[in-house]
Amino acid sequence: MTVPMLATKYVFSLKITIGAPIIAGDLGHGVRRIIPILGGSVSGEGFNGTIYPVGADFQTIRPDGFTEVEAKYAFALDDGAVIYIENVGVRFGPKDLLDRIARGEIVDPSLIYFRSVPRFETGHPNYRWLMESLFVGVGARHPDRVEIQVHQVM
Repeated sequence: MTVPMLATKYVFSLKITIGAPIIAGDLGHGVRRIIPILGGSVSGEGFNGTIYPVGADFQTIRPDGFTEVEAKYAFALDDGAVIYIENVGVRFGPKDLLDRIARGEIVDPSLIYFRSVPRFETGHPNYRWLMESLFVGVGARHPDRVEIQVHQVM
């Protein structure tokens, strides 16, 4: 018997509208920021919905710019399903590009490593499979939003 090859399958995209960062200060190992989630959209084959204006991305930005992200929020699909998401990940790249992102400038997303592991919870029977698989997110930070493509690990 051989071990199956790792593969992924695109599932849906998240476009998350964000607010101004709330800076909690230097923790000694990095700066804590809270980024409010103001809303957004979910789209993909069989997925269309709206991100609720609740939750936040709780970040720790280390002195070298390496950013730990932990976002918690929820979205509703057009069929009425409500899905909670907890998305933990990292963002890193060259210091000059990270400084530009921090100033609200546009940076080519392909130059920044932004990956996450989203976990889902829902009581809706049509989407319980989201709780039975692993997923990987590939993200891009824009001045007013974050975009994440969610892929199922097969």
